[in-house]
Amino acid sequence: MKGKVLIVDDDRDLRAVLSALFEGEFQVTEADTGAAVQKAFGQEQPDVVLLDVKLPDADGLELLPQLKKRWPETEVIVLTGYDDVSMAVEAGRLGAYNFVTKPFENTKLLTDIKCALERKEQAEENSSLRRALETMSGTASPIFQSAAMREVVRTVERIAPSDVAILITGESGTGKEVIADLLHTFSPRSKGRIIKINCAALPRELIESELFGSVRGAFTGAHSDREGLFRQAEGGTLFLDEISEMPVDTQSKLLRVLQDQEVRPVGGKTAYKTNCRIVAATNRRPDEAIKDGKLREDLFYRISAISVYLPPLRERREDILPLANAFLKRFASQANRVIKGFTPAAIERLTSFDWPGNIRQLQNEVQRAVLLCEGDDVDAADLSITKVKAAGEDSPDTNFTLLEGVERNAIVQMLKETGGNKLETAKRLGIGRQTLYNKIRAYGIEV
Repeated sequence: MKGKVLIVDDDRDLRAVLSALFEGEFQVTEADTGAAVQKAFGQEQPDVVLLDVKLPDADGLELLPQLKKRWPETEVIVLTGYDDVSMAVEAGRLGAYNFVTKPFENTKLLTDIKCALERKEQAEENSSLRRALETMSGTASPIFQSAAMREVVRTVERIAPSDVAILITGESGTGKEVIADLLHTFSPRSKGRIIKINCAALPRELIESELFGSVRGAFTGAHSDREGLFRQAEGGTLFLDEISEMPVDTQSKLLRVLQDQEVRPVGGKTAYKTNCRIVAATNRRPDEAIKDGKLREDLFYRISAISVYLPPLRERREDILPLANAFLKRFASQANRVIKGFTPAAIERLTSFDWPGNIRQLQNEVQRAVLLCEGDDVDAADLSITKVKAAGEDSPDTNFTLLEGVERNAIVQMLKETGGNKLETAKRLGIGRQTLYNKIRAYGIEV
């Protein structure tokens, strides 16, 4: 299904150019005023909004909180003709996914929208996982039946009441953010806020201001003091996702904050005490991240007083069917369908598949099956995943769907063309760098 994009800009020519650019890629609707946006609130929710700052009857930054309140799952990309760092920071604080200065590169904008769609899908997946996890404790049929995940849950329940720093590791799609939410929910800090930051999503020049705050005049465009995430998480939890993607020099400053329990805003002369619990996560193996220079060893020891490892789905197959049933119930209800369950053939297919994308891939597969299923039960024919062949059969990609096999081959070919340059490969494929890393790991591609 195509992503839905709402273009909010009073420039008719620009809307026409963008509509032509997005043709075939996204479903596009348009609005030229703030009043038109208010009318759109009663219509279908878009996945991404391109929001101009200067509208005839409204200020885009003042409209942004209304957009996020009415459409909390929608990602907003702010467009402006002014290259103003403070405006970019303010847009991020109000919930914008990105801040793009006109004139922009078409390819870069398309990439930004696709990345925003990925983030929205991941947020929806995390939300569904949270709902599934609500049934895992104190019920006769918990979502997690594997010994490995039951031990994870017991560990979370034991360590949540403390203030010790936690590092969550595991492949993409295993539910690291959900575990961070559980740690916060089970802790005495649950009355406070859990503040989250994806360290791979922010540019180097903004991440320190985002984390530590900044004072007026600290950099060009800093017209007022800015409250950092440490201050916002006071009394609660600060979740640092993809910690190994944080710039190494920022990691050094973060280490000092954690050691001294004091935060000095960018450009500030005085520090303030901080009181928040740190939970970090990475889909890299910590030892490899340290070896590759992506993660400071001293910071690793500071944030990993206790480590929680989430095993991939292929190593805990007992969880596949309970999770699949939970997703089936949810998506059947959303589609207003009565689907009783899975046939024995479908169950065999689901439980024998290796799931390189883990729970995220399982969720997407079940959602697709619900939409295509014509009977009372989901059958193997309704699944896109291939049957795992017996040893000795020729099948280089036995655990990949046809689409995934095509995607994997495209990545391999592009890596060959770029001589293994991941940044250039991601650029040519039109995907984010971290997305490429995740797919390389999920598909077992050797670079």
